[in-house]
Amino acid sequence: MRQHTFHATLTGASASAGEHLRRLRHQARLSQLDLSLIAGVSQRHLSCIETGRAKASPSTLHALLSALDVPLEGCNEVFLAAGYAPRYMASAPDAPAMAMVHGAIGHILLANNPAPAIVIASNWDITAANASAGLLFDMAGVPAGSGSGLNLLDTLLRPGGLGDHLVNAEEIRAIAWQRATREAASSPDLARLLGELPCPPHLPLETAPTPVVLTRVRARQGELRFLSTFTTFGMPLDISVASLRIEHLIPADAHTWQVMTAAYAQYAAAQG
Repeated sequence: MRQHTFHATLTGASASAGEHLRRLRHQARLSQLDLSLIAGVSQRHLSCIETGRAKASPSTLHALLSALDVPLEGCNEVFLAAGYAPRYMASAPDAPAMAMVHGAIGHILLANNPAPAIVIASNWDITAANASAGLLFDMAGVPAGSGSGLNLLDTLLRPGGLGDHLVNAEEIRAIAWQRATREAASSPDLARLLGELPCPPHLPLETAPTPVVLTRVRARQGELRFLSTFTTFGMPLDISVASLRIEHLIPADAHTWQVMTAAYAQYAAAQG
């Protein structure tokens, strides 16, 4: 088993904005020319920013960070390193804005039944799930109640979790590991978790993230196949909101639709 140690090499006051940008660009596997074309910034100016010979304006920083798809908390870190005020706030869990967000999430989860759906925080904790997600975990033999209270990355990678019940476990574990590795660059909590989990033994070369992944679950009712995709809140300006995402498991064939529909109908009847 390979051992991986995750740590922030350039964080806080120890790194300039240019150093942050160069690290983020390398993690995204982009050349200076690639990033300059995506962000609409000249390669020469980007080079000067990264080496500290030029200071990026707030608008230039925003363009570069957006092109790199940096989480809002990481954006704040770069703005602070450049000498600017942070751009994004983090609402308290009990703030009115968050109550509205969680209310909307509840409606989305309910509307997704009988297709499973879960809400994942930035550290991959499952913070909420619909009834169908709990039914799927149960059919797969993973005792998870409604699904909330688990960490998705942990249950995929650690022996005895959901990953052991996937037909294409190697593929899903590799995708999850690579995605989490990218996100860990701006999430110390996630970096610590990755350091505790076993790395998949056969990682392919890093590829561009795909919008849809086929997840094949080994269940009592036979193999269930789902198209897995994520939904995030559009144009978020709040770190707390931006950190939430919904994973949808859309039944990919007639058998899976029939199994999930029957299971949810039985559940709904039992609830009265």
